[in-house]
Amino acid sequence: MSVSVVDASPAVKQLDQAIMALGQARQAQPEATNTHVLAAAGRVLLEDGGPAALYHRVRRLESARVFAGTDWDQPAILQADIAKISLRTGDLATTTIEALSQLRLLAVAVGDYQHPRITARRAHQFMTQVMALNLDLMGGRLNESDRERGQGLGEAVAALYAFELATMGYESILDSLVREVWRILDQRPIDIDQARDMVIQIAHCLYDPSIDTDNAGAAALVNSLFAPTPGCSEDPGIATYATRLADMMPGALADEAQRFARAVHQTGLVSDYHAVFLRHLRSLGAAGDTLIPVALGLSSTGRDALGCYQLLVHTLIDECLFVETAQSIYGLSCLLERGVLYSGPVAAGLWRQIQLPLSTETRDTLATAFGDALAPRQYLLAGVLSLLGQPLGVGQGNNPTCQSVIGVSMWAANDPDYLLQLLAWAARDDEILFRFEGQTVSSKGLAAGLAKTRPLDVDPVSMILVPHLDRIYIEMGRLCGPRDDDLHRWIHPEFYGWWVGQGFRVVADPTTDTIVDHADFLRQFYASYHPVYNNNLPVVHPQPAGIAATDSAARYIGRHAITILRIGRDPAGEMRVYFFNPNNDSGQDWGGGVVTSTEGHGEFFGEASLPFPAFASRLFVYHYDPLEKGDPDQVPAGEIQQAVEAAEASWAGEFQPPASS
Repeated sequence: MSVSVVDASPAVKQLDQAIMALGQARQAQPEATNTHVLAAAGRVLLEDGGPAALYHRVRRLESARVFAGTDWDQPAILQADIAKISLRTGDLATTTIEALSQLRLLAVAVGDYQHPRITARRAHQFMTQVMALNLDLMGGRLNESDRERGQGLGEAVAALYAFELATMGYESILDSLVREVWRILDQRPIDIDQARDMVIQIAHCLYDPSIDTDNAGAAALVNSLFAPTPGCSEDPGIATYATRLADMMPGALADEAQRFARAVHQTGLVSDYHAVFLRHLRSLGAAGDTLIPVALGLSSTGRDALGCYQLLVHTLIDECLFVETAQSIYGLSCLLERGVLYSGPVAAGLWRQIQLPLSTETRDTLATAFGDALAPRQYLLAGVLSLLGQPLGVGQGNNPTCQSVIGVSMWAANDPDYLLQLLAWAARDDEILFRFEGQTVSSKGLAAGLAKTRPLDVDPVSMILVPHLDRIYIEMGRLCGPRDDDLHRWIHPEFYGWWVGQGFRVVADPTTDTIVDHADFLRQFYASYHPVYNNNLPVVHPQPAGIAATDSAARYIGRHAITILRIGRDPAGEMRVYFFNPNNDSGQDWGGGVVTSTEGHGEFFGEASLPFPAFASRLFVYHYDPLEKGDPDQVPAGEIQQAVEAAEASWAGEFQPPASS
């Protein structure tokens, strides 16, 4: 049905009237409900040609502030995986508002609509992710749950997706999809469920004879997951591959080991077949042991660590590396390459973890999140391998626990035996203990912190540990009581460790919440961290810091915790700050030309980076060593002024003193 015919339907006319009424109502009463608009839009969505009719009304819907007071009102922070849930499993109202949001972002992505709070680039990226996660709807294919949705919602969503795909163009989508998956994988996240789902959907397209595709990059991704070696080149299935392995000669096994290692280190994705292969090597005894370092892709460093701790490594493989936990094979490889086991307490902590009895609450939590194919302790142990191997791969998902997550990352990188101790307490005793200014602080019995529910969209270690850390952090703030500075000054050294710098600066006066001498704040930061002005001293230990988080329009969102990892020149010679952002995706547009980079500027896996002045323009809190500071007077005034002006053009306006009357 053409758009003109659809526009003549009674449902569309009712929608137009409802949009007009909402716009008028919200001029007089900003909190006026959007119920009538959503109900009318829902009826249009269910009609033939409905997505097109809604698409042509996105500007009017936005003007009527249909998204006001909802998460959808902040398009820059929306997440594709959550959008899929809202679209595919929500009730009519939720599905409708998600559909309207996506149609709005679709219009932004293709240039039909300029939105003040999200760029076309970010909108296109989001829509690419959404379509990647819904590629199973290609050609109108509905699964059983889609077909069983009431009111014809399954069919309506399929029609919506077909409209989005037709508007963006399939070829560009597939190319963008492949680039997006690589962009995510280049950050080497521990939780690769979203990337894996995207690759699976790409595979459906590649192997669908009705779809004409020719994309070498897509094929490489799919092969790394489903056909990384000659022995599984046609994705034969786990059982068949296991049978083949039993008949392979030593030369063929060596070739399989090399191919697996190449695939996993190229992409960061681990095939289920890799786990089958590794367990087969363990079944061969000494003959298989020689190929384990090959299958893990170990350098001389990793091989030496494996040789020194062979019994421990073999036990870890036997205990927790299965098809269900195959991704942790990459974690084990990275753990060995990092030389983590050379610290005696780490090896002892891992032996304890192998045999650790879990509390009922821990077992129930892990079973709810990961199922019962393996024992809960096995999922947790596999998570430990991933975290110790990939300290910068941990993310907080959609949870407000950035302080706790940077702690988990920092300890995994800098103090892994301490992390194992905290995890043992949390998983076994449902309690962790800290010291704060001479006082023991226990997580037991404390009220929930910033995260009101236990996160289930994170790695196994964070799932168990972060709720305790979150409560402890908030309790330390309570114990501080009234003080003459930002409470993070006292909390951070007690919470994270002795290596946190004793010097502390916050840009805003905690009592008035207004900026005080921004230029001096930044000058001290330059003198403490910039190699040109701090006598070329490197960052020895990761340092917690706080940024003023901004959206793509450079508007202030809130304070956000990160860790400063290192300062250095990128391949082009530009001085950059390399940092860890605990969000699952560190590639973010902070507005005003400040776009964080995750690759291409000398970043290691998991790092984000910005040019030094750009990072400084978003800085809110930092620690420094008062005995190792450079000369603030040497910092050029022009560079400081540049950062101050960039801040004032974005978030800093929220912290200016009120104008005198």
